Amino acid sequence: MSHSLALSGFLATALACAALAALHAARGAPPGAARLFVAALSAQAVWAASAAASHGGTAPTAIGAAAESLRMALWLAFLLTLLHEAAPAAPEGGSGVRRDGVGIPRAAAGTRRSLALTLVTAGAALALLIDLLVPQGSGALLLRTAGAVFGLFCIEQIWRAGTPRRRDGAARLAAAGLLMFGADLILWSDALMFGQPDPMLTDARGWASALAVPLLASAAARQRDWRMALGVSRRLLFQSAALLTAGIFLMLMAAGGYWLRYAGPAPLDSAVTVLLFATAIALLALLGSRSARARLRVTVAKHFFGYRYDYREEWLRLTALLSAGPDEGEPQPLGLRALRALGGLADARCGALWLQDEAGAFVCTDNWRYPGATPSLPAGHPLVSELSRTQWIIEVGTRRPATLVPSALPAAIADSGSAWLLVPLLLHEQLIGFALLGEPVAPTPLDWELRDALKTAAHQVASHLGERRAVEALVQARQFESFNRRSAFVAHDLKNLVSQLSLLLRNAPRHRGNPAFQADMLDTVGHVQDRIQGLLRQLDDGSRPLEQASAVPLAEAVDAAVRQRGGRGPQPTVSVDADAQRAMVIAHRDRLERVIGHLVKNAGEAVDGQGSVSVRLCAEGELARLEVADTGRGMSERFIREQLFRPFNSTKPDGMGIGSFESREYIRELGGSLEVDSQEGRGTVFRVRLPLATLGAQG
Repeated sequence: MSHSLALSGFLATALACAALAALHAARGAPPGAARLFVAALSAQAVWAASAAASHGGTAPTAIGAAAESLRMALWLAFLLTLLHEAAPAAPEGGSGVRRDGVGIPRAAAGTRRSLALTLVTAGAALALLIDLLVPQGSGALLLRTAGAVFGLFCIEQIWRAGTPRRRDGAARLAAAGLLMFGADLILWSDALMFGQPDPMLTDARGWASALAVPLLASAAARQRDWRMALGVSRRLLFQSAALLTAGIFLMLMAAGGYWLRYAGPAPLDSAVTVLLFATAIALLALLGSRSARARLRVTVAKHFFGYRYDYREEWLRLTALLSAGPDEGEPQPLGLRALRALGGLADARCGALWLQDEAGAFVCTDNWRYPGATPSLPAGHPLVSELSRTQWIIEVGTRRPATLVPSALPAAIADSGSAWLLVPLLLHEQLIGFALLGEPVAPTPLDWELRDALKTAAHQVASHLGERRAVEALVQARQFESFNRRSAFVAHDLKNLVSQLSLLLRNAPRHRGNPAFQADMLDTVGHVQDRIQGLLRQLDDGSRPLEQASAVPLAEAVDAAVRQRGGRGPQPTVSVDADAQRAMVIAHRDRLERVIGHLVKNAGEAVDGQGSVSVRLCAEGELARLEVADTGRGMSERFIREQLFRPFNSTKPDGMGIGSFESREYIRELGGSLEVDSQEGRGTVFRVRLPLATLGAQG
């Protein structure tokens, strides 16, 4: 580039910047970014004039270095102030609210801004000092390169975050910044590699700055007070922060490699190679670390946003996670997805979910990598009462203040090193369960914003869980309705069969000696028998007796049930304690025998010909206890909780899945209880407790 062409570029920049600064100053720039904009334009004019003078050989090097540093410092201060003023302003009265719930006075916000500007000024002064002591030294070049990178980073945030109403001004400012800082980055990075600035790039920078002035003027015309009303994207800012962190890390490693190669005691090629490989591995580990990413996310949210969460994004993520089904790539059950949704808000490592069962107790139904114990809690447990009464999120754990842990907290949870938060799940102000979240990946305070976010998400989770239970109840009701419909059809068929038998009885006195009638009668009876057996197989103990309840000797009912089912599987061994020989209960004898027979039958099928079945009857205070035990294959805890007593859910090819449900419901109807203890591979014990009508009162 010719001398006159390069000189004209710097002169054009100086004149245009001076005119634009004078225009803004005459118009009266308000405090803040607008005044810094005028100061930056003035520094740009001084820098361009000193650069033009240096081409004529009349400007000392110190003036050019000072103008260079001042120009860079003021532009960075302008951009930082612009980004800072885009944040939500604190309310009148002197304080704002940080995303962690702590009140921030306006003076504190001003202090943070002053600190950032002081650091920028100190960096520029350090570059000037180094340049004066060591002209064109690598230290000053490195600082100016870093300043250009940081300027481009700020410009990127302004360009991406401009709101639609003021996006034109943000785009023009970003384009001007790209011209100025882009030219700086190319010039100083080239000088850093070759030891001195390239004359061609230095001359081209003058015209790049001149072309940026019309864009700055256009942006200033659209933003008279330079309040950009930026809507900064959290995701983009987090990604930019991650890239900036990676870039700083690589620059530090490059500086270390430069020192090893040229400034160390001797050229160390192998050491440089090892450093490069270590840098690559460390960078990959840093970017892949969940803890590092969580800490960076917290830092970005803390310093760039008025709130910790992007609530629109979090709400969409929560809704998508809870609503996803097996066809949408989420094969996990709803409970695990609910834990992931709550844990994602708090960056928790693990969690467990307790839900209320049919008996009112709270049992752990889902575990998301939680290593601690998960005890079941009865409906009247103090912790359940505390959560129902206060509806508070409780902070627990060994590293938390003891005053925050209620005395009712179970020791298995209070002493766990992995537990952090207990989140109640409320549906229509009723506690249906609670979630235990593990320690967070990065240190996270339990402030007002996290509490509100978890409470809102917990209500959403509870509504989905309640909806699932309502759907299951509706499906069960429809299954019962279908069963009752089938029962009506069976009654109709039985009526037709009774009619056929009645017709035979009426005709028998007249035609009993007729061989044809006899053959027809046998065929009809055989057909009726086959038909009734088919109906019985369809119902499979689903009918209810019509007789009234009365005192039934329990030992006789057990003996009859065992004799009736004794041909299936191994012969059960029966033992009746002396105090239960005359035990009696109020029940329907036929139905009670069918319940006992069902338990004995299931025990025989469980051993599958290999093992033993035992039946024991004894008295237990005012109750009679009947135990049916087998040494068969056993059942899992999850199967007992979710499938054993669910109607119309059977593991047998020809089963209806109603026997166990009907047995339990009838025992409850009598005022008793049915418990199951089972271990896979070791066997099962069904334990029935019934209230005694009398004990030894009848002979």
